[in-house]
Parts: sequence; C-alpha cells; structure tokens
Amino acid sequence: MEAAAGIYYQPLLLLGAAVIAAPLFMRLGLGTILGYLAAGVVIGPIARLVVDGEGLLHVAELGVVFLLFLIGLDLNPSRLWAMRREIFGLGLAQVLVTGIALALAAFFLFGLSAAAAIVIGFGLALSSTAFGVQIMETEGTINQPYGRTAISILLLQDLAIAPLLALVPLLSPGGEGAADITLGRFVLALACVAALILAGRYLLNPLFRLIASTGAHEAMIAAALLVVLGSATLLQFAGLSMGLGAFIAGVLLADSSYRHELTADVEPFRGILLGLFFMAIGLSLDLEVVVENWLLIAGLVPLMMLAKAILVYGVCRVFGCDHNAAVRVATLLPQGGEFGFVLFTAASSALIFSSSTASLLIAVVTLSMALTPLSVRLGGYLTREDEREEMDESFDGAGSDILMIGFSRFGQIASQILLAGGSDVTIIDHSATRVRAVEKFGFRIYFGDGRRKEVLEAAGIRKAKIVAVCTNVRTTTDAIVNMIRSEFPHVKLYVRSYDRAHTLALRAQGVDYEIRETFESALLFGQRSLQGLGASEELAQAIVNDVRRRDEERLAIQAVEGLQAGGDKMHVRPVTPEPLIKPAHESRRLDVVSGENPG
Repeated sequence: MEAAAGIYYQPLLLLGAAVIAAPLFMRLGLGTILGYLAAGVVIGPIARLVVDGEGLLHVAELGVVFLLFLIGLDLNPSRLWAMRREIFGLGLAQVLVTGIALALAAFFLFGLSAAAAIVIGFGLALSSTAFGVQIMETEGTINQPYGRTAISILLLQDLAIAPLLALVPLLSPGGEGAADITLGRFVLALACVAALILAGRYLLNPLFRLIASTGAHEAMIAAALLVVLGSATLLQFAGLSMGLGAFIAGVLLADSSYRHELTADVEPFRGILLGLFFMAIGLSLDLEVVVENWLLIAGLVPLMMLAKAILVYGVCRVFGCDHNAAVRVATLLPQGGEFGFVLFTAASSALIFSSSTASLLIAVVTLSMALTPLSVRLGGYLTREDEREEMDESFDGAGSDILMIGFSRFGQIASQILLAGGSDVTIIDHSATRVRAVEKFGFRIYFGDGRRKEVLEAAGIRKAKIVAVCTNVRTTTDAIVNMIRSEFPHVKLYVRSYDRAHTLALRAQGVDYEIRETFESALLFGQRSLQGLGASEELAQAIVNDVRRRDEERLAIQAVEGLQAGGDKMHVRPVTPEPLIKPAHESRRLDVVSGENPG
C-alpha cells in the first residue's frame, strides 16, 4: 500500500497544484500559463515536493507534440503550400538573422569562444511553440494574419533544431561525435519522412475507416494516440524533432473525414500534457543559479527579449508585414524556446561550455517564457492608434432583453429577425472596424470583448433574458459560454456552433439552444436543388423534414456513444424512400372497383 501511495504521490500533487493555480491566475487576469509556471516553481525549487523536474519535462514535452499535431490538422497540404514563402522565407530569415546577431553579441560582449557563441546565439534564436500557440489559442488569434506568420516562424524553428543538434559534435573540442554525422543518417532522415508521408496518404484513412466501422470509440482514441506518438517517434529515430513528425501526420489527415473526431480525441491529452509541460518548466528552474547570478540574469533576460523582438520586427517588415502585425509577432516570440533546453544540454555534454553556463542559459530561457504574457500585453499598446483594433469601451444606454455577442454575417442576419419581431437588441463586438462600420446604420452596437465579465455586466447581461453568442471562432465561443454558465446562470444561452462536434460539446454544457452555422442553409440549398430536378415543393419539404429528424436522432446517439456512432441515420447512397406525404385517398384494388376479374 505504501508503494502504491508513492506511485500516485507526484501525479496527485501536480494535478492539485494545477487545479488551484490555473483558475486563480485566470481570475487575476494573468492567464493559465503563468499559473502553471508558478505552481511548478512552488512545488519544485521552493517546497522541494517534486525534485525530478527535468525527467518530468521529457514526458511533458508530449504536450507540444500533441499541440503540433492539432495545428497540422488545421493546415491541409494546399494551405501549407500556400504558406511556403512565410515558412522557408520569413522563418528561415528570422532564425539566421537572430541567431547570427545573438552569436556576435555573445562572442564580442561576453568573450565566449566561437563555438559557444554559435550554440548560444542560435539556441536563443528559437522561440517557444508551446507558449506562442497557447497564447494565440486563448486570445482566438491563431487564424489571424499575424497568427499565421507566427506559426510559419515556429514551424521553421522546429525544422531548424535537427541541423543545430547535428552542429554540436562538429563544434565540440576535438570534434567528438562528428563521425556520427554521415550521409547514411541524412538518407535515413529522408527515408523516415517519406515513409511517414506514404503512410499518411495510403494507410491512415483506411485504418480509421476500419475502426470506425466497428463502433469501438475507445479504439478510435487509441488509434489517434498511436498515430501521434508513432509519427513523433519515427522522426525522433531519424534524428529530427518529435513535434515535426506529429505535425506532418496532422497535415496529412487535415483533409480526412475523421479530422473532427481526431481533434476531439486528442484535445484532452494535449491540454493536460501542455499544462504539465509549463509546470515542468517551473520545476526545472535552478533557483540557486538564479540567486547566485540574479544581477546578470536580471540584465540578460530583458536584453535578450528586446533584441529578439527588434530583430523579429525588422524581418517581418522586410517580408511585407504591416506595423501592427510585425509588432504582434515580435512581442509574441521574444522568449527562448523549449528546444533551447535540449541544445544547451547537448552542448554542455559536448564540452562546448560548462554545465554552470548551461544552467544559467536554461534559467534565462525559463524566465523569458514567464515574461511572455506581459510582452504580449505590451504589444497591444505598441500598435498604431489609427490601425489598432481597439476603441473606447462605452456602454451608455446598453441593456435589453437580447444581448448579442459577435456581429459578423451570422449575427447580422439573426438580428434582423429579432428587430423585425419588435425585440430590442444590444450588440457587442470585439472588432473596432466592424463596430465603426455598423454604427453608421444606427445599430445599438458597443465595442467590447465578450469573454470579459465586466464587459458583459456593463452591456446589461443581468437584465437580459437571452444571450445570443454569435462569435465565429470556436475557442472564443467556448470561453464565453463557460464564463456565462459560471457567472450568470440565470440567462438563457442561444449559441452559434461551429460544427457537429461543437454542437455535442455545447449540448453537454446545457446551453438552451444551439445551431450549426451552415446547417439550415445547407438544408434549404438541398431542397431547392431537389426542386430544380423536378421534385414538387411539398415532396422536397417533406424530405428536408425527414433529414432534419434523422440528424437530430443521430446527434442524440452520438451524445451517448461518440462522434462515429449513428451512421445508419445518414444517407450515403441514392434511396427510394417510403412516401413521406400521406396519400389523399386510400388505395383500392382495381378488380373491386371495376368488378372485373384481373386474371
């Protein structure tokens, strides 16, 4: 029993710290990342309740692997090809320019050897994929132009870690390990990438189709984990990044009909492991190094972040980014990255610099990560006033029966029905450009972020009978729904859902009404197409009603058995259905009516 208790001690401690720290820091407005970091520092270096921070970090890095897999699922090959200039142009330029500049600074300002300066310069040039993407997901900006630019830079950095690690043996005194860098290893790496691409194109979809046909939901989850971890391990075997392998697998499955199922299956593991990764960063912080070199670190961290931000801004501007986008990217990626830990540890083992120098660099990277949320906030103040997507929040006259959050195309159409029905509608939207444009038509629209409790209170949510959430980004919608369910349980929630998986998630949260953004328009489109083929309006309408009923029944089944269930409720082949319209008269035998013998 004591042995069993020892096994569960650390997981329980980590989970307990996460449960306390993440909500607390969210309530303080500091974000969950700083919460996880603080929890790691408290239970590790300060309280010494967990001592193997580096060992935990190796496991927790799987959170970054799952994160890159999910990013790949949102980038199909054609979209990735369209980003090739940003990835191999802007991304490569950022690594080279930043790496060379920081290496020169290390060489001339600190008197380090050329080998040490190169490793340090390019190690610090890499940014944190985990921090950057997590912040963009939280803010709902990952699909904005500057979000795609940041993703391009991070993807190239993931590619760059392989040649940088290969460079370490060459820079080692005496060249120990250089013999391991051979043409054979290069061919092996290419072969593993090719094998992964072939498997993704020709094996994965049949595999998921076979498993889905059995209805075994747990097998689908196991298969999803197998694909992510298998692809990551394959490329790690080839000497490349595990995250790169998972990303490639995600891209190859981006056009798959199982994409949403995979996202739903992998997302919980990604969230837990990524939180654990941030905690492990805090756990691995060497406080003795920080205390002994606090003055040096206090100067190095802001100087390194400032230098990186300036260099990233300049590279972005050269590649055509406007001022605001360049500022956003520069203040999002000024920190050191998780791959820096790997590179500095390898360099220390290769005697390029001492272990104390490696510990100092790891402390610099860790603290720069901790300062990233503050850097992102600063970026919001550095955008130009005439371009900034912000305006004064004023809610004079706000408050009505209907509070609508989000006023893109969906919300604009829905508002017409409500206004035509005599209902007063208060609208809030986070796009200053949209608010200014819509105000000219006389709408009662206010600028504000619907994810903030104080904004909703100022907009009159306590007076509202219905809150209509019409935002067009799933993560934003989920954040709003979660907050309203927690803080304002009295209001009815009518929500625009993104897709089928989102519908099921919203129903599980108990929203009063949800509708997929394209469902009813697709039904009407199908009805008109059927009428165009010669079907009567009455028959086409009856078929639409039947499809709507079957879809609702399928959703009820999926809510219990999983997203792959209820396939028998879909039409996958042309059918001749039973009459959907009751005949006007009962049928009678011809021989009875005419009195003739049919024989």
